[in-house]
Amino acid sequence: MSDRDVRKTVVLGASEHPWRYAHLAVNKLRAAGHPVVAIGKETGRIGDTIIHARQQDITGVHTVTIYLRRALQEQYHDYILGLRPQRIIFNPGAENNTLSGLASRQGIEVVNACTLVMLSTGQY
Repeated sequence: MSDRDVRKTVVLGASEHPWRYAHLAVNKLRAAGHPVVAIGKETGRIGDTIIHARQQDITGVHTVTIYLRRALQEQYHDYILGLRPQRIIFNPGAENNTLSGLASRQGIEVVNACTLVMLSTGQY
């Protein structure tokens, strides 16, 4: 994987629970060589990745992948847009027309898809 293929990713909705899709995504992203910042409701760990319970000041974010239902995303709108990601992925159940519209108007690519599937099929 070349440096330009490495995509710093924020996983919003991260959880220590191994059956959660966000947990699986952190592991698959790390296994694929992508740097990950995990943000969840509670602090914790997924392997050697720290789950932060607060918004983190991050630069160079390529992708924000969201695993929160729409009602829980509202508090993160300004934060997500302020990260200036190149892409936001709304995983199944996280679709959000309001945030999608705001992101599109700022030139951010919006994708309604499953991060796990994208990784598995080489579309990430």
